[in-house]
Amino acid sequence: MSSQLFSPITLGNLSFPNRIAIAPMCQYSADDGSATDWHLQLWMNYAMSGAGMVTVEMTDVERRGRISHGCMGLYSDHNEAAAKRALDAARRVAVPGTKFGIQLAHAGRKASCQRPWEGGGPLKDGQDPWQTVSASALPYDDGWHTPHALSEDEIAEIVQHFADAAARSARAGFDFIEIHGAHGYLLFQFLSPLSNQRTDRYGGSLDNRMRLIVEVTRAVKAAAPDLMIGARLSVTEWVEGGFAEEDAVEVAKALKAEGVSYICCSSGGNSPLQKVPTGPGYQVHLARTIREQAGIPVRAVGMIDEPQQAEAILENGDADMVALARPFLADPRWPWRAAAALGGKIEPAPQLARGAHLIRKWTEEAA
Repeated sequence: MSSQLFSPITLGNLSFPNRIAIAPMCQYSADDGSATDWHLQLWMNYAMSGAGMVTVEMTDVERRGRISHGCMGLYSDHNEAAAKRALDAARRVAVPGTKFGIQLAHAGRKASCQRPWEGGGPLKDGQDPWQTVSASALPYDDGWHTPHALSEDEIAEIVQHFADAAARSARAGFDFIEIHGAHGYLLFQFLSPLSNQRTDRYGGSLDNRMRLIVEVTRAVKAAAPDLMIGARLSVTEWVEGGFAEEDAVEVAKALKAEGVSYICCSSGGNSPLQKVPTGPGYQVHLARTIREQAGIPVRAVGMIDEPQQAEAILENGDADMVALARPFLADPRWPWRAAAALGGKIEPAPQLARGAHLIRKWTEEAA
């Protein structure tokens, strides 16, 4: 029986050689939003991995939308040129069929923070902090910056920033764009009734709270009409009275109607009160819910690191693709190991082919 993980899939106007996706992972190593040599080597490694879908890290649509001083952005000509440089290098060494996407985002009230290895909390005086923004003037937690509540005119400017970044994404050469509506960042801050207490047309009902992400999707689609569009959602925020699975189903349906081709189903990140039942594949059931009830292809993500685990998710019909993040930091050749374990085909670059047999040997010895 052939492996589901190594079967092809088409999403929108893009065909992928397999169902392995590299999920976006912040590296906190950019220079005023611009990709550096760190990104150059990382994206080249991703390109050679054999994963069919590569989504580079959360990339912010304006300078104040960055989580930290080291976060990627796509708000300047220099950002665009640096991203193109790294992407062009990755394409030169990529396994045939590999598709590259960029995740566009805005951190909102979770911006102006230290890098994780510097503490990760809000930037302090003397660390060049900046004014954060959100749906309402509610800080993420005690001790965090109080955000400025965006006016409707300012919301329109945010939408335009997403459109501008989408146009830059297309010029840089990406194949698809993923809109980040998860993890408590700005678009999710509007979706959640816990962080959105507005009384205008962007607050109150779910239809109003999803208005921003729908407007952003339309603007991105119009600015980059040839690129496939996906979205990442926190399907639940794991807090009583917060955004829940039934809300996510309706948002997914609305995004599908706007031309979104897949949903990456994550969760949490918007409240320190969240109670997340972490464990292997703890978000897989959320992907199944969106797939079945919204009728849109989904990517499962979250503590998926073993090939057999990924294969079972697809065989069970829980998801259409499987996304991995930390496993690729630990093992940039994870798809080789998966192919050895599942009977898939390893397609290394010719320069690396002499080592491919060792993956099979090590996999058989570990079994």
